[in-house]
Amino acid sequence: MAAMAGPTARERAHVPASPVGHGAPRAMRADARRNHERLVAEARSAFAEHGTDASLEDVARRAGVGIGTLYRHFPNRHSLMSAVFEDAVGDLLARSRELLHAPQPCTALVEWLRAIITHAGEYRGLARALMSAARDDTSDLARCSGPMTEAGSALLRRAQDAGAVRRDVSIGDLLQLTNAIALAAEETPDEPELADRLLGLTLRGLKA
Repeated sequence: MAAMAGPTARERAHVPASPVGHGAPRAMRADARRNHERLVAEARSAFAEHGTDASLEDVARRAGVGIGTLYRHFPNRHSLMSAVFEDAVGDLLARSRELLHAPQPCTALVEWLRAIITHAGEYRGLARALMSAARDDTSDLARCSGPMTEAGSALLRRAQDAGAVRRDVSIGDLLQLTNAIALAAEETPDEPELADRLLGLTLRGLKA
């Protein structure tokens, strides 16, 4: 699996002077909006087929635009990835809000972390990219992690208040452990139970 430490030299060379963010701007022209939507759709397909290190030139070609158009909308790979995974992140945030009312706080936390692992496992290379982005505040993926961290913190506090998880456990460390589990599961596809086993071991070590 290819590492996703950040944009390649080729990608950096295409970054425009005033890049457009990964979200579609409110005043975007109809043709530009269509290009934006096609690029996200084709990137989602390419990432599912080839992993998150799929060729961006191929994504642009499949969307029927030039590579310069892709970089005007998405100045680097992480920006495009953030747009591709926006819906999945929204689903994870919605699920976290539902789980805040679950009767067993620790079980709710584990269920949400398991959902993150499932999401990360849908695209080869995503878990590694998320782990890398957590150490890079300039990454679009890192900036999008704020709502996820807030959602996870609420679930973790409930588990801690219930006496199920140690007080010195931070949501940042827990999310990094979760991504590491997703990466381990990705690299060991012949062990489908590995992620659940590792998550169970992790949570047992965090208990108060």
